[in-house]
Amino acid sequence: MTTQRVTNGLPNGHAGEESDGPSTNGSVNGIANGIGSIKVNPRKRMDRKKSSPMLPAFMVSAPGKVIVFGEHAVVHGKAAIAAAISLRSYLLVTTLSKSKRTVTLKFPDIDFSHSWNIDDLPWSTFQAPDKKKFYYSLVTEVDPDLVAAIQPFLADVSPDQPSNIRKVHQNSAGAFLYMFLSLGSPSFAACQYTLRSTIPIGAGLGSSGSIAVCLSAALLLQLRTLSGPHPDQPGDEARIQIERINRWAYVYEMFIHGNPSGVDNTVSTQGKAVLFQRTDYGKPPSVRPLWDFPELPLLLVDTKVPKSTAHEVAKVAKLKQAHPKLVGSILDAVDKLTQTSAEILAEESFDTEGEESLTRVGELMTINHGLLVSLGVSHPRLERVRELVDHEGIGWTKLTGAGGGGCSITLLKPGVSREKLDKLEAQLDQEGYQKFETTLGGDGVGVLWPAVLKNGMDEDDEGGMEIDLEKFLSAEGNEGVERLVGVHGGGGEREGWKFWRVEG
Repeated sequence: MTTQRVTNGLPNGHAGEESDGPSTNGSVNGIANGIGSIKVNPRKRMDRKKSSPMLPAFMVSAPGKVIVFGEHAVVHGKAAIAAAISLRSYLLVTTLSKSKRTVTLKFPDIDFSHSWNIDDLPWSTFQAPDKKKFYYSLVTEVDPDLVAAIQPFLADVSPDQPSNIRKVHQNSAGAFLYMFLSLGSPSFAACQYTLRSTIPIGAGLGSSGSIAVCLSAALLLQLRTLSGPHPDQPGDEARIQIERINRWAYVYEMFIHGNPSGVDNTVSTQGKAVLFQRTDYGKPPSVRPLWDFPELPLLLVDTKVPKSTAHEVAKVAKLKQAHPKLVGSILDAVDKLTQTSAEILAEESFDTEGEESLTRVGELMTINHGLLVSLGVSHPRLERVRELVDHEGIGWTKLTGAGGGGCSITLLKPGVSREKLDKLEAQLDQEGYQKFETTLGGDGVGVLWPAVLKNGMDEDDEGGMEIDLEKFLSAEGNEGVERLVGVHGGGGEREGWKFWRVEG
């Protein structure tokens, strides 16, 4: 692959900007088939104004994730499987009029909104020869000089909020500015990034990684460095573009978390699932995509109990120190069942609706949970979920993530009646849980370009419904967001959304 420099500007319909990605439609650095290639009629080119037209509003979406097998064992060098879930973040990108020179970041779910003047940002620092990064750069650490250059622009973020909330807002703003300044240029058009998420925050479901992927994909699309997704896109090309999005999402995660595993953003970018292992904390983890991971019906329950990953990890480490052989054998058993489950799920004969196939995986989930209980990382609220699910015979349940609170996942048995699910939901609701019926192993990052949906209504004949910013901002809760813009808002996959899909 030959790598060529791209001019860091917004798409403006003119040739001359180059991409390192193969083009399938002959356009230069265009956004190919299905996203909205810009075609110019040569006879009309003379009549065009010299100024750039506004980019149409578009939307990017990326999923959250759960750990399916191997939590805690993964901290001790064993393998774990993480998979995408159908709870997603949605980022609407709207270009503002040419008279404006601001960039706005708006996350109404965490009551955050802030604008910056594009011309005031520290471009000279980010574009210095020894600092400048390009869309194809591999960034493995956050540059402290660039972080320092951003700090003055975070000083007036959410000044009236309590210190803990203000810190979250400043981290989000800082990570965004780091990416925006690394990829953009002073000629960047004024725009607003509005984010809504159906992923519970702080529950170990990868909400931060999902946001990182949305922002990365949006900026790279604005730079016209992605030639997909589209139905006929070759697998190799899709892989290159997924990796490009993932690299920059990891930069956002590094800014927020310091030294993240990279698993959350990887699963969120590519979808499906990954088998990951980290034997040396001085090196990146081994991450193997499970491209053939099947889509499975999942019940996700948030206990609403705040968890501390550091506390639970330290608890297991202390137990291992006290009983090295015993705890070591438990961690080895977790590793074995993780590897076994990966083999089962990859079998060509695996039937996502067959009781025999699902039972094999479900039994491994039950065993995994039991091993985690023996390590002391469960919680009475997690055990209560398992009790309720088992009583109704609905599926196989385990905690996901660090434990000590957080969430549980249940692989649903085939043919579970709506009546049983409704009865369980009523009980969970009564006891203060939050339940999500979701899908495991679905699509990764998706694009809706332009931001127009087809909903089976009369307006579809006129091209569909354009997503209204105010309606997006005011959509109530997860159901409101999903109903308005969701990838699966109508039950099945909604027409208009497109994904980078890579088969195994």
